[in-house]
Amino acid sequence: MLKDTMKITGTLNIKHFDSKQQLIQELDLKNLVVNTGKNFIAQRMIGTGTGVMSHMAVGGSSTNQTVLDTALGNELARVALTTSAVSENAITYVATFAAGTPSLTSNLYEAGIFNAASAGTMLCRTTFGLVTKNPSDIITITWQIALT
Repeated sequence: MLKDTMKITGTLNIKHFDSKQQLIQELDLKNLVVNTGKNFIAQRMIGTGTGVMSHMAVGGSSTNQTVLDTALGNELARVALTTSAVSENAITYVATFAAGTPSLTSNLYEAGIFNAASAGTMLCRTTFGLVTKNPSDIITITWQIALT
């Protein structure tokens, strides 16, 4: 019997730089593709989905992610994706949270990918250990979603 299964998995890399662009923290994490993200992918395959993934957000909630999540627990900033590209069976999204985004010192514990500048459909969410972003710091997140 032929059995074919497809998994959607994700990983992300967070690089945290100080105002002098010195790397002060780096995290490599696994992520959770949430139910709304899986539905989004399925809808896009038949052309009924909404706009493409276009933004990444960070937030201050350390509540563990679940497949039922539709938003971050406490969104603090959202930016347009810097780049998005497909290579073989993987999609890579990159976003930069520049100096001043967010405008205050923020304790970050979560990130997500969305298809809108506000609200929208969430593809995936991850939580992580504390990243304290000062207003002059820069954070770059590279997120890869693989279909295996």
